[in-house]
This record gives sequence, C-alpha cells and structure tokens, in this order.
Amino acid sequence: MSAPALIDVALDAPVFVDTSVLILSEDGADAAQREQVMHWLTVLWQQRLGRVSTQVLNDFYRTITTRVSPPMPNGDARAEVRRYQRWNPWAIDHATVESAWSLESRFNLPYADALIVAAAKAQGCEILLSLDLPHQQLFDSVTILHPLRALPALPST
Repeated sequence: MSAPALIDVALDAPVFVDTSVLILSEDGADAAQREQVMHWLTVLWQQRLGRVSTQVLNDFYRTITTRVSPPMPNGDARAEVRRYQRWNPWAIDHATVESAWSLESRFNLPYADALIVAAAKAQGCEILLSLDLPHQQLFDSVTILHPLRALPALPST
C-alpha cells in the first residue's frame, strides 16, 4: 500500500501550530518527518503566518525538558520559547475557555485539544497544524492539517 498523496495548501491566513508539531521539529529520531515539519515552520516564519498560544508554549517547554529522551537543556528550551514568542501567542482568556467548552461539547474533543482549536479560532487561523487531531477535520472555521500529509504551497510570484 502506497503512502497517501500530499496535498498542497495555499496559505492566505495565519496558521496555528500545535505542541506536537513544535516537539517534532526538535526530534531527530526521524529525519524525514522532522525535515517536512521544518519546511512548514520555515514557510510560516518567512510569511509571518505562524501562531501559537501560551498553552502550546507551556506544553512544549514542559515536554522537551522533562518528557523526551534526552531532554533538551532548560536554557535551550527557553531560547526556543522566546523565539516563538514572536508568533503573538494567544493568552487564554475567559472567552477562549467558553469557546473551548462549546467545541468540547459539540465535537466531543478532549478539553486541551478544544482549547487549542479555540485559540486558533480566536487568532483568525483557518488551518491548525497537528499530529494528534484528525487530518482535514473541520472544527467550525478551523481545518486540521497533519503536517506530514500536506505541504504549504509556494507563494505565486
């Protein structure tokens, strides 16, 4: 059985990046997967379209310093979090929590995932890159894309 064809995705709005994608960008276990995730992140940096939330950055820091082997040194992890601060992290507020509760109820999402989708919606993101949520699933105005099953289309010149 062959691998599914990659889809090209035009980027014309901010793209929210889930914790799992940031973690894979630091994981050297599978070079091909890391390279594809890094391609996504490079395009998002170049087009200034990357978005995250404080929840994602907190989870990223905690995971790469305590739950991966070998753990990333705290200073290096802090530098990465500081770099992603340039992506205007969404601070979870009461409205985001209310939106997450609605998503949790309507789509039977785990609360942490619903909070990520709610933060993506709050930032006007139409795409959420995630390794954990179902590829091409639509949650209100946010479509989930698995970064290993889709590629960002190059901007037309």
